[in-house]
Amino acid sequence: MPAVLRAILASSTPLPERVIPPAQALLITSGLAEDAAVLAHFARHLVSATRAPADAIHALLHLRPRPRYAHPFNALISHLTLSGDPSAAFRAFAVLAAGGDAGRPDGYTLPAALKACARLGGGLHEGRQAHAVAEKGGFLGRLPVRNALVTLYGACGECGDARKVFDEIARPDVVSWTALVSALIRGGRFAEALGSFGEMDVAPNEGTLASALVACGRLGAARSGKAVHGWYIKRERGMKIIVGNAVLDMYVKCEKLDLARWVFDGLLARDIVSWTVMISGLVNCRLPSEALELFNEMQTSGVKPDKVVLSTVLSACASLGALESGRWVHQYIERKGIEWDVHLGTSLVDMYAKCGCLETSLSVFHKMPVKNVSSWNALINGFALHGHGREALECFDRMVASGLPPNEVTFIIVLGACCHNGLVQEGLLLFESMKNSYNLSPWEEHYGCMVDLLGRAGFIEEACGLIKAMPMKPAVFTWGALLSACQDHGRVDFSQQILRNVHELESSGSGVYVLLSNVYAVNGRWTDVKRVRGLLSEKGLRKDPGSSAIEVNGKTTEFVVG
Repeated sequence: MPAVLRAILASSTPLPERVIPPAQALLITSGLAEDAAVLAHFARHLVSATRAPADAIHALLHLRPRPRYAHPFNALISHLTLSGDPSAAFRAFAVLAAGGDAGRPDGYTLPAALKACARLGGGLHEGRQAHAVAEKGGFLGRLPVRNALVTLYGACGECGDARKVFDEIARPDVVSWTALVSALIRGGRFAEALGSFGEMDVAPNEGTLASALVACGRLGAARSGKAVHGWYIKRERGMKIIVGNAVLDMYVKCEKLDLARWVFDGLLARDIVSWTVMISGLVNCRLPSEALELFNEMQTSGVKPDKVVLSTVLSACASLGALESGRWVHQYIERKGIEWDVHLGTSLVDMYAKCGCLETSLSVFHKMPVKNVSSWNALINGFALHGHGREALECFDRMVASGLPPNEVTFIIVLGACCHNGLVQEGLLLFESMKNSYNLSPWEEHYGCMVDLLGRAGFIEEACGLIKAMPMKPAVFTWGALLSACQDHGRVDFSQQILRNVHELESSGSGVYVLLSNVYAVNGRWTDVKRVRGLLSEKGLRKDPGSSAIEVNGKTTEFVVG
């Protein structure tokens, strides 16, 4: 019987809850309760079968052998963490650390407990307690404990503490370096993370390479990313999926889509992450048609889209006005019974709004179980885009009345709505409320909206005064808004000043020069027209081509002119 029980407990098949009490009794009567390895297996079954973690801890305490070994409790802590209950795992560690009938932690307890703390989310306090136990018990000399501490402090955003623990390691291994690089990335110290990667005196593993590539992507350091990529392919025959996805993501974030597509096409296996990264990259780089084409390829590949991919595809549909494709995605969500989260719901609201289906957009919005500021922004923007300025402001008021404060993006949307509907007084009041009521500092975009609002209404001098009062240097689109107003109201007298300011900008698009040239042309000032076009050529700028897209039978076709 003991041999059978030992085999059953060692099996990976979890025991049902009803079998746990008889198994516990058999452990005692057979004498197997004295075997720490068997109890470690039993701990795994306790976690999978017992609903209350406290019951699992209590059951294990009554089966502990003498002398008290930590091994069964180490297994319990690890399995509780793996099951998604790190809080219970830390409570089990606390029982062991308290001593008494539970025994004492050993060198394997601390890494398991620190891993649980790292997964708590806000487990810094608990982690520091475990750190103190490790120091008091003399376990800081063990490399796995040090590595777990670096990981813990990195997960909690304490880069300084992670670095301090790392610097005290006599001979860091690849796990130590990977933990440090990951900690620095979590803390937003991407350049330092890349520098630490360069200092490594051991060969990096897949995790280290993936972390370094994340740093390259966040820094836009394509050259460094290429170097990491090159180092890897020289040493490995095939690109493993974790590194392949990291390389792909790096090139996408550096906007090197040709290289990203080359890597994507060369992947031996593609998972949902691979498809998500490539599709998102195309959408973010304003290539929505290509994103939809790739999504269609994904469908034929057999990989099932998740919420992230579907949200991204809906964004592409919104950019193109591809209503039929967006409806197909919506139907797919309903057909597969995919539960809406706030991101997916917001993407649907945004897609229908930008495709002109405001009633459907509003219906989807009301069905959303949870709404955030982005959800409201999408709906308000829908009204604003289609010239329903009053409705946009009413929606804004409902959002505020619901207790959700607007953010900077909200104000860009509502100021834009005021601008395109001639609501000057409402726009002025909203602009003032940003600072006075919501303690938000206006961005360049907010000032640009106000210049546009005043300029369209003919208040050219007031718009110029606002530009002079701006706390930041006006960008080209702000001057462009003023120039457009000058053209509409025949105020050529401001053109020379605008030209001087735009010419001083280090980089600007062609649009404002084309607009300025048109202002001069309407007023017959052909010498000035020639001079402005000469500046356009001198800066190496070209007029952006116009484009439009239509959707026929679910396929979007884009037309370019210019």
